[in-house]
Amino acid sequence: MHRLTIALLQMTSCGSDQDANRDKGVEFCRRANAMGADIALFPEMWNVGYPPFDGVPPNSGNIWRSPAVWQATEHPAPHVDSEIRRRWQAGAIGRDSAFVRHYQALARELDMAIGLTYLERWNGAPRNVLSLIDRHGEIILTYAKVHTCAFDEPEASTTPGDDFNVAELDSAQGPVKVGAMICFDREFPESARVLMLKGAEIILTPNACGLDQNRLQQFRTRALENMLGVAMANYAAPQQNGHSVAYHPMAYGPDGATRDLLVVEAGEDEGIHLASFDLDELRDYRQRETYGNAFRRPETYGALVLHEVAEPFVRVDATGRRYRG
Repeated sequence: MHRLTIALLQMTSCGSDQDANRDKGVEFCRRANAMGADIALFPEMWNVGYPPFDGVPPNSGNIWRSPAVWQATEHPAPHVDSEIRRRWQAGAIGRDSAFVRHYQALARELDMAIGLTYLERWNGAPRNVLSLIDRHGEIILTYAKVHTCAFDEPEASTTPGDDFNVAELDSAQGPVKVGAMICFDREFPESARVLMLKGAEIILTPNACGLDQNRLQQFRTRALENMLGVAMANYAAPQQNGHSVAYHPMAYGPDGATRDLLVVEAGEDEGIHLASFDLDELRDYRQRETYGNAFRRPETYGALVLHEVAEPFVRVDATGRRYRG
């Protein structure tokens, strides 16, 4: 039996203090390794978190507001102090930075993969990324968030990614194909679908927003419809509301009996939560069931790749412009 164990590092951050965030992350990775994890997964944007804008607490991102509040025609986007934005963007780091190299060395030492998140220095505005470091200390995948929150600061001040990629991770349980989404990405079925089509068996998902039952059910559905495992690490309260979670896709046993997809769900407090996936069972399920890419009809899906956004879905982004794709 090959059981891949992902440690969901549900933590509160130390704000913009990157040294403190580094040290706290290292401590949690060591604890996860002692618990038997194959991968340690951070919440979103770990090196710098999200700064406070107009009284919104650090790392609040888009959490407690409903989508209606994001429509600037009725509720204008909050003013963002340009100096706060500048300082936050100045915290961006490169893949060759001391912060990232520290975790590469840690992964080698612990013989454990690490899904590290940070604000990445980029041409123009920085990017919101996850770098997957394998147990040999090599970065095998760097994913930049595609669906950035253009309706909300500070993420309106980042450069979106332009693709979803999958890498083969050499884990202690054998090779496994891993992809990534970040926070808002999981609310678009296309994100997980593209990763499934590219061969992903597991999707790592750093998060930095409040997780209610609707968002959790969305995430569960991503696992079910694509026949893959999903694992999400969120910030603990009070910065977010925790509920880091993982789901497997095996909705039906060989006898046809229905099964609960929940692997683990955290509460609100800080902690390390282990999500264990039976890779043999997952692969067997993918061989026999009807979801994923088994009976798709892509010749009918042309509307999915059109760029124009029509009413009633036209929105106003954080700059006050009408967002039409």
